[in-house]
Amino acid sequence: MIKSLLLTFFLMPFLGQSVFAEDIVSLKGEFIQGGIILGQAPSGSEISLGGKAVKASKEGHFVFGFGRDAESPVILIIRTPEGAVEKRELVLKKRDYKIQKIEGVAQKYVSPPKEVSDRISQDAKLVAEARTSDFDEPMFALGFVWPARGRISGVYGSQRVFNGVPKRPHFGVDVAAPVGTPITAPAQGIVTLAHPDLYYSGGTVILDHGHGLSSTFLHMNSVTVKVGDLLEQGDQLGTLGATGRVTGPHLDWRMNWFKERVDPQTLVGVMPQ
Repeated sequence: MIKSLLLTFFLMPFLGQSVFAEDIVSLKGEFIQGGIILGQAPSGSEISLGGKAVKASKEGHFVFGFGRDAESPVILIIRTPEGAVEKRELVLKKRDYKIQKIEGVAQKYVSPPKEVSDRISQDAKLVAEARTSDFDEPMFALGFVWPARGRISGVYGSQRVFNGVPKRPHFGVDVAAPVGTPITAPAQGIVTLAHPDLYYSGGTVILDHGHGLSSTFLHMNSVTVKVGDLLEQGDQLGTLGATGRVTGPHLDWRMNWFKERVDPQTLVGVMPQ
């Protein structure tokens, strides 16, 4: 069973549905834009979210997430091997994102020079390919911890407007700390990308946690893992740095559920002191 399950269907009367007579469906996470939900259903159950199938392990572990601007309600349906059907209408909390307008920013931070466009395209292909993995093992099931300690200097969903030009929203949480600070695996996972120097993100690692859920670690000073490595929670994967297009040393930790960009902080909560 997933450790420290915070939510179960029988503890959520506001969703207005009955529960299984014998088996319990457990969920952990926030029903919020950017939220990530870890769950477990009876073994052999079929699960769908918004009409699309959600993979479940043989033990019934599953995961899903919501994008930055996800609309609600979202319908979750679980069918047990015995034929019982549970339907839930999930209402997501809307978030207010910080929009920051900055003038007088150097041109290289607004748009990259044309001579690096081929490199940027190649980098994007490498990242996209690394995110096509879909491991069956539910490595996410035991939960997550912070991969580095430091000051939170950037949050998910925020957006900057440089010299009047809106940039893409920020899809990670930034942890500011000295160069060389260890970065460790927040959960078990398999390395699908380990690159020392991408144009935008510098030293970059992608760690796949199974079922389409992955972590990406950006701006690393050193990368000490290789593609195919299986990491346990707490294993070091490199050190924090200021590589790529940054103004200071920090870790930008991002997460994806397939193509949905989700918020890591909804899994780990407040940074421990």
